[in-house]
Amino acid sequence: MFDFDSFHRAMARQTVLCVGDLMLDEFVYGEVSRISPEAPAPVIAAKRSEINIGGAGNVARNIAALGARCIFVGLIGEDAAGTELKSALAAEPLIESVMVADASRPTTRKVRFVSEHFLTHMLRADWEIAHPATGATEQKLIDTILPLIPRADIVLLSDYAKGVLTARVIRNVIDAARKAGKAVIVDPKSANFAIYRGATLLTPNRKEFSEATRSRADSNDNIAAAAQDAMQLADCEAILVTQSEHGMTLVPRQGEAVHVPAYPVKVRDVSGAGDTVVAVLSVARGAGADWEDALRLANAAAAVAVAKKGTAIVTPAELRRQILPHASLAAEDKIVASGSELAGRLAEWRKQGLRVGFTNGCFDILHPGHVKVLTAARGACDRLIVGLNSDASVKRLKGEGRPVQAERARAEVLAALEAVDLVVIFEDDTPLKLIEEIKPSVLVKGGDYTREQVVGHEIVEAHGGEVILVDVLQGFSTTSLVDRARGEKKPGGKA
Repeated sequence: MFDFDSFHRAMARQTVLCVGDLMLDEFVYGEVSRISPEAPAPVIAAKRSEINIGGAGNVARNIAALGARCIFVGLIGEDAAGTELKSALAAEPLIESVMVADASRPTTRKVRFVSEHFLTHMLRADWEIAHPATGATEQKLIDTILPLIPRADIVLLSDYAKGVLTARVIRNVIDAARKAGKAVIVDPKSANFAIYRGATLLTPNRKEFSEATRSRADSNDNIAAAAQDAMQLADCEAILVTQSEHGMTLVPRQGEAVHVPAYPVKVRDVSGAGDTVVAVLSVARGAGADWEDALRLANAAAAVAVAKKGTAIVTPAELRRQILPHASLAAEDKIVASGSELAGRLAEWRKQGLRVGFTNGCFDILHPGHVKVLTAARGACDRLIVGLNSDASVKRLKGEGRPVQAERARAEVLAALEAVDLVVIFEDDTPLKLIEEIKPSVLVKGGDYTREQVVGHEIVEAHGGEVILVDVLQGFSTTSLVDRARGEKKPGGKA
């Protein structure tokens, strides 16, 4: 099995040269209210818009999101959209962008109108000239790209058929990369795979593959058979056919075909999922993954991408959560410090419209009473954050000899519970500052407290949240368990 943690460390050592069609992606979200009186089309009342780096630029963003460096070469017009893209790329610390400008053509721009409620794409408006770059611009691209190849570990061509990757540009780049001993991954658009001859891997979707091979491509066996002839034509090592909800099929020139099913996720938006796949494949291969491991990583990344809105990027943390068993993620993924990491998780959850709950305690020795409160708390929200008293805080509250277990051990036990989504260790005697930072929708404590005794209830209620008291399970408390373990016969108390 591929070692994800080793891969993660290797990612930062990779440099990918990405060449392709850059575009400005704009998503206008609004409420669809009625049919247009002028034409049989819906009227959308725009509420907000998002502008993203799209096309091959989104591939570059995904490479950088994984921690690798990306040298990106693209083509823009001398217009406002081109200026905006240059500025956005310059703000990406791991992307070195080298733009070729052509005043005779506009920067490719796509505006998608999306139903806010249903996330349904209602309409897309495009501004573009898709014909191949002129001879002079073509030469500028070649002269720009070739000197960059020695600096890269792997070369990625992202073809959207918008004029950058002409047959001549492709030929020059692949030949130079092969001469330099660099692998070349191509996300193709042309149905003539011969123009990509000499590439290492082609990654068409099923429709593109079917058109290029003139096959039905309606089963994994048919894909594997048709791919053999295609690989001969393209002189490549492998072909990966992406099949949306049907998964992915990798056919190597040597060895058996490998098919992986798609993850069962709720698809929110498929825009840019292919960009994520080729980005992960490139970084994974550069980091030493074999074909099958790279395929499985790319498949997991696609599942993360389609669950997001717009042209999304995938981070190593998200990829790790998708690909590794849940239990193995507990400590690293669920235990965070107060501050930017916590704020990032909260922002992500709130963007998804999730209801955040909070409870807290020392949890020195986890017992059934704790489990009941935590389970009830998770049932009242979509994501549960547990505030955990630090060792110093427990000692001040409980006295000498406590805690029995160090804070990291207590946090790891809590994190291993399915009901717990996040554990935050706090130093104060009460979690008041943490509650102010989180502003949970639900605040949960055991029923041995009254509402007025629950720290932070005013904050939660002031923001429209609620306080929930869970009946305690009689006969269980950490203090009584510790006393019995030490041979002291004292009645139970609060944990």
